Amino acid sequence: MASRLWTVHGDGHHVAPTDVVAPEERLSWPLTIGIGMQHVVAMFGATFLVPVLTGFPPTATIFFSGVGTLVFIAMTIGRGQRLGLPSYTGSSFAFISPVIAATVDGDISQALSGIIAAGLVLFVIGLLVDRFGSGWINQLMPPAVTGAIVALIGLNLAPVAWDNYEQQPWTATITLLVIVLATVLLRGFWGRISILIGVVVGYLVAVPQGQLDHLEGNLDKADWVGLPDFTAPSFSWNAIALIVPVVVVLVAENTGHIKAVASMTDRDLDRSLGRAYMGDGAATMIAGAGGGSGTTTYAENIGVMAATRVYSTAAYVVAGLTAIALGMIPKFGALIVSIPIGVLGGATIILYGLIAVLGGRIWVEGGVDFKNPVNLFPAAIGLILGSANATWTSADGDVSFNGIAIGTFATIIGYQLMFHAARYGIFRNQPLSPASPLRDPGTPHDPHEPPPDRA
Repeated sequence: MASRLWTVHGDGHHVAPTDVVAPEERLSWPLTIGIGMQHVVAMFGATFLVPVLTGFPPTATIFFSGVGTLVFIAMTIGRGQRLGLPSYTGSSFAFISPVIAATVDGDISQALSGIIAAGLVLFVIGLLVDRFGSGWINQLMPPAVTGAIVALIGLNLAPVAWDNYEQQPWTATITLLVIVLATVLLRGFWGRISILIGVVVGYLVAVPQGQLDHLEGNLDKADWVGLPDFTAPSFSWNAIALIVPVVVVLVAENTGHIKAVASMTDRDLDRSLGRAYMGDGAATMIAGAGGGSGTTTYAENIGVMAATRVYSTAAYVVAGLTAIALGMIPKFGALIVSIPIGVLGGATIILYGLIAVLGGRIWVEGGVDFKNPVNLFPAAIGLILGSANATWTSADGDVSFNGIAIGTFATIIGYQLMFHAARYGIFRNQPLSPASPLRDPGTPHDPHEPPPDRA
């Protein structure tokens, strides 16, 4: 049956220099299985860190990342995509800070309700985009806004990274240096798993220092085969309020993923954006329902596709099934939990920083003009509120917003307020002069005027 789903590309063994293996094609099954397992290795370096940092069961997170990948592929079938879109749904770093804030005395059940709510909101956004197009998202959250929100999430996590780093500075420094050097010195596939390499080296450095002796008993007691550590969610408005703003980042990440695949396969995939949001939303809801971390489409796997020129969803089906199998090895989960805090400190200094820098990349690629105060002020406000982890709690203590939520809301509301005040304010009916910040849209653009195409 599987053999009839995907068309074999060429002879099944070679890809010509100018060819790509399309999503509905595949190579021979041995090659497809090998590429699928490579996708698991590529995503693993980032995916396994999220449960370690948040206290989630690693086996459940890996398990649901595989399930989510299969769900994503199934949800994106249609809109011209016969066998869905190629993507791996791994753990999203955007969830780390709000999930930690929503975890009560090590109990993750309330945080899971927030993850489910975030998945539901993303799924509904996907339904709307699939029906009405994505133009309204660009108006609500242009690059000036999304870039600021992504950046403030990384900056919000900076104290967590430093706290881990200074507990075991020697191990953390070696881990960081290995990741940095492996990224530039190693080529191809090995360069793309530099984080995993750094973690392994850091782990080995920590062993003679006795930094994981207290954890070895758990590794010995763990079984080789068994079900993941599933956890049932419990409802909490506070957790929902803390975690739902992460949806803004998931929309940006999914959009970037689809645009990248479209560019590499020379296809117009804009019609599939809604299906992609729905797929990631469904994957996140399923993960939250069983104790897994919220998911997102993974850039690491885009790198694998770019290197191999294989975009076959068959390889991702293999990757999903492989991750599910790994999630059913308790000893594997115990090994992940035993990673020393210093190793995490070295890795997260880079990883959290990359999230912040990604916000800047969104600004650059979106051509954001910061001479325009409508772009500048909301981003500035959001970055400070997010970095300072500004917090608001209701009088009864039932609802609380952390820096990510407050920074997100402030950036979106601030942008819309300034944009519409500038466009439709009290000076709108006054005669327009060349010096006016509200000249006719047909005249050359003034740096203090909101872009006309977003009016």
